[in-house]
Amino acid sequence: MAAVYKSLSKGTNGQKAEAPANGVKKNKQRVLILSSRGVTYRHRHLLNDLAAMLPHGRKDAKFDSKSKLYELNELAQLYNCNNVLFFEARKGQDLYVWLSKVPNGPTVKMHLQNLHTMEELHFTGNCLKGSRPILSFDAAFDKEPYLQVIKELFLHTFGVPQGARKSKPFIDHVLGFTFADGKIWVRNYQINESEPSKSNAGQGEDGETEASSKSAKGRNKELDISMVEIGPRFVLSPIIIQEGSFGGPIIYENKEFVSPNQVRADLRRRSATKHNARAEQYVERLAKKGELGLRTSGGKQAPVDALDTRELFA
Repeated sequence: MAAVYKSLSKGTNGQKAEAPANGVKKNKQRVLILSSRGVTYRHRHLLNDLAAMLPHGRKDAKFDSKSKLYELNELAQLYNCNNVLFFEARKGQDLYVWLSKVPNGPTVKMHLQNLHTMEELHFTGNCLKGSRPILSFDAAFDKEPYLQVIKELFLHTFGVPQGARKSKPFIDHVLGFTFADGKIWVRNYQINESEPSKSNAGQGEDGETEASSKSAKGRNKELDISMVEIGPRFVLSPIIIQEGSFGGPIIYENKEFVSPNQVRADLRRRSATKHNARAEQYVERLAKKGELGLRTSGGKQAPVDALDTRELFA
């Protein structure tokens, strides 16, 4: 009877409220971080750097398929994640980044360029592992509708929720997103606090300085705040935005984006044009030499001169 009464009392009085008592909804975000087959070591190092910056993320093994990306939705739900950060490598040199909101979308596909990892940069900045960042966005993100969608995906992916499982209750670095030249420039900075130098302090009598120093012991001193870059740094070029999660109709397409395959094809075609022009010049030069009779074999033979020494004394 005691067990039955306990279960009934739980069903009536022990029901959890949908929202907390203070009316503030808790932010629950988890990110699934993974890559495809064919990534290079630099891509893998960038993935590790981002995974270390996201304590609310879960890093998974490489994803085999490149055509059935909708299977990432089931994988994210299996690990109880509502965001996906997927690195897709093409031809061993091109890297595409997929940001998706599981299960209803949207999804944005971006091309990653100018990649520099923490090991390559050797910056002096540093931050606590697991600390929460301040996300700084350019004013341009509030002007265009597609940039507002990308900003919201960045907030859900890179914004560490308060009270996450592996997060620390400190804010000591800033993650900056700047939109320029049709690209998104991502930088990571440390918030460096230092005491002001003694030269900036006011010079006065010894009694006044001692009194001011004694009065300053009981309260916090003003600190000089500066920014020191940590890394990594990279540039993202938006390509398309899909309405669903790894599927659905395309609601935005960047018409100015040029595929890196097209860029390489244009470079090869340009070099081939130079080679063809040199080959045509070589053929024209041989033909001209043949017409002038300067070639021993081939070409047009020069007319025989009757006053030639070989003809007179033959």
